[in-house]
Amino acid sequence: MRADLEVVSDLVAPGARVLDVGCGDGELLAHLARSLGCSGTGVDRDPESLIAAIRRGVPVVELDLDTQLDEFADGSYDLVVVSQTLQATRHPDQVLAQIVRIAGRGIVSVPNFGLWKHRAELLLRGRMPVSTELPHPWFDTPNIHLATLADLEDLFAASGLRVDRRVLLDPQGRAATGVRARGPANLMASGAVYLVSSPRPR
Repeated sequence: MRADLEVVSDLVAPGARVLDVGCGDGELLAHLARSLGCSGTGVDRDPESLIAAIRRGVPVVELDLDTQLDEFADGSYDLVVVSQTLQATRHPDQVLAQIVRIAGRGIVSVPNFGLWKHRAELLLRGRMPVSTELPHPWFDTPNIHLATLADLEDLFAASGLRVDRRVLLDPQGRAATGVRARGPANLMASGAVYLVSSPRPR
């Protein structure tokens, strides 16, 4: 399993009902069902990914992440996972609002556009970065919104989401060690996985 999905898995409670938004080939949900006894549903709109998830035995639904998440009822899941997907949606703020409505708790992971080498690529070469974390050239990327960790944390606050835990990632997508608080993290971490919740009653 992808290293960052291992980090996500470590934040999921055994037996949780999980909605995986942008589930890809269903790798995470299959792992959660097998290792933690979780149940859940994957959401994606890529036909090849949906077929791969079905072959894994993962229940999936083909929906547009920006416009059709209201198909799920209020409080119908314990947790919504949005892993390496938020930056590829047209309206990230609205997707976060759906997390609050559907579960009140979520796990969100993103690449960090503020990573020092991305900044250097722009500053020194004047070009959009292509890296392990951002592997696509600017004209062929699924990422619509590139944000720093500080930007994302501001959006969490504006969306009424509390950050209960933040796990910084190294360039291989593993939990990073030795990176300190928000300032250095925004410069040194290649991404982060956040466990967020709504302090407001659902």
